[in-house]
Amino acid sequence: MSEGDILPGAPHPRTRARLFGHAAFEADLLGDWRAGRFPHALLIGGPELLVLRRAAEAGEDKVPTIIPAEMVRKVRNFFGATAAGGGWRVCIVDAVDDLNAFGANALLKTLEEPPPRALFLLVCHAPGRVLPTIRSRTRLLRLRPLSDGDVLAALDDLRGDMEDLQEASLPGAAAAAGGSVRRALVLARGEGLEVRSATLRLLEQLPNARPEEMHALGARLQGDRADGLDLFVEAVSDWVAGAVTQGGLERRRLVRLGEVWEKVRRAAGEADTFNLDRKALVFRIFTELAEAVRA
Repeated sequence: MSEGDILPGAPHPRTRARLFGHAAFEADLLGDWRAGRFPHALLIGGPELLVLRRAAEAGEDKVPTIIPAEMVRKVRNFFGATAAGGGWRVCIVDAVDDLNAFGANALLKTLEEPPPRALFLLVCHAPGRVLPTIRSRTRLLRLRPLSDGDVLAALDDLRGDMEDLQEASLPGAAAAAGGSVRRALVLARGEGLEVRSATLRLLEQLPNARPEEMHALGARLQGDRADGLDLFVEAVSDWVAGAVTQGGLERRRLVRLGEVWEKVRRAAGEADTFNLDRKALVFRIFTELAEAVRA
């Protein structure tokens, strides 16, 4: 089974032995372990391992929209077998949000009567939407974005395995990554920081973004078929989210910005899927943003 979120050229997180950030949670869990009260399930917003996640099947390119219930039912067989050497068995569900009702109920059956030395790690993007019966049988860990220092430490740790990570770009990438090591890696490689900086400059100019700078950004994105488009969309989306959440905007402008956000995501997806002109995309998005700002 292939995995849909591997970052090309970067080591998979599961190959790393060091944990960066979340020191308080780490200390808390270690204390529970030493006291013999370690929870059997953690809801997170080697041992023997079972991973349930959305991924394309062998020979397929399309990633399913949900984790199939049939996959979840493998959990009972997995925990029904005897662990080698009497060790722990671990099941990771990434993410619980991707379970449909049948899959969630299948998982609940094992959570209700967990076998000895079993651990569930349930990744979740919206804990409030998880079935109450699942939440009640797990311990919730609300993880926060990493600090800039922790992100920088993780990048420095990866530098020995990634020749395209330049030391000089790491602090800027860490500061702009919003607490995400993955985003920092994308920013630190190639022209990631330049794309983000050019986008932010144009956003600061709204509603009168300079056409020559839009043209230059579009040309840069046109020549970058890696992560440039994603970084551009992320920067615009972050700006829209900030404008909406900071308060003080009239209702009609909030509604307009929400509409623009939807258009940005849709237009970027079409540009990526159909290999459309990036310059036209930049001008289209900034035209929409300018109209929303003036509303």
